[in-house]
Amino acid sequence: MATTLYVNGAHHQVDADPETPLLWVLRDHLGLTGTKYGCGVAQCGACTVHVDGSPRRSCVTPLRRVEGAAVTTIEGAEGRIAEALRAAWIDLQVPQCGFCQAGQLMSAVALLKAVPKPDDADIDRGMNGNLCRCATYTRIRAAIHQAARAVK
Repeated sequence: MATTLYVNGAHHQVDADPETPLLWVLRDHLGLTGTKYGCGVAQCGACTVHVDGSPRRSCVTPLRRVEGAAVTTIEGAEGRIAEALRAAWIDLQVPQCGFCQAGQLMSAVALLKAVPKPDDADIDRGMNGNLCRCATYTRIRAAIHQAARAVK
């Protein structure tokens, strides 16, 4: 059964079971490997993408739930907020292993769209559920603050 997806601004026909997790459709069918598999139960945030502008854990989102929706992956994240976050991530050397960073960035983009000038509590709430095995949380928070200042 073919499903039409709108991912990163382009339409795609995908022949997959409607219950297939979006993560596997993105990685295996569309070749968008920036979105990572971490836990498979929506607890780590490595698989975070945007669905109609809101962060969603793609490892537990069935394909059928995103038909007709706009899906954005790390490969398609663009605009002033995404660019400011990428620059801050690099400037502050946020990543260590880098595995969780796509999910971290996608959550941070959603946070800054919702709260343009977040305080530490806003960041903690907005980034809740995004785990970093290297524990770069202090640099992640600093990078979000830096990006928020750059975007204003």
